[in-house]
Amino acid sequence: MGYRGKLREREEARRLRAEGRTLQEIADVLDVSKSSVSIWVRDVPFTPSKRRYGPRVRPHPFHERKLREIAECNEEGLRRLGALDDRALLVAGVALYAGEGSKRDGAVSFANTNPDMVRLFCIWLRRFFEVDEARMRVGLYLHQGLDLAAAEEHWSGVTGVPRSQFRKPYRAVPDASIRLTKHVFGCCYVRYACSRTHRSVMGLVRALLSSEGIPG
Repeated sequence: MGYRGKLREREEARRLRAEGRTLQEIADVLDVSKSSVSIWVRDVPFTPSKRRYGPRVRPHPFHERKLREIAECNEEGLRRLGALDDRALLVAGVALYAGEGSKRDGAVSFANTNPDMVRLFCIWLRRFFEVDEARMRVGLYLHQGLDLAAAEEHWSGVTGVPRSQFRKPYRAVPDASIRLTKHVFGCCYVRYACSRTHRSVMGLVRALLSSEGIPG
């Protein structure tokens, strides 16, 4: 789209900034990056507005447009995919592991903060491989100050692995200079220690990424 394609958003950003909106609020409303907003409004006088409590009576038109587009794309995605058969699920899981799974030999390991991704991985692993449930392990990367028991309960429900099989969590010290928001349930690591299974998974990954497996 280029710079000229963002002229409307730029003018709206300047107007919102003049009203006292923060950079993040403007970025959320216009669905653009905070860095872009910062450049667009750097010469606009800014007086922080008083915090407004409760929901807006009417969402901003840009935000409404964004929500409509998301809903339309979600519906289109459901129409295009439909119900996944076993082959489609197998390929989806292989692609997921190719991007997010561990490539180190010895164990099938997958980490993510998104519960839907972790749930899909666990369903895929159990569907297409012989899994000894007693050897399934889960570890958490969780910032200090967050509720460990609630996080373990959450991820146990997602993975189907009992909390008795959870490993000692890593409790990270929050660094305010890096990020302000934190994943309330942390990052989940699912590990299945089986060299044979990992090699089978990597064989599928290599087949998926080979020139023979990808249509030209």
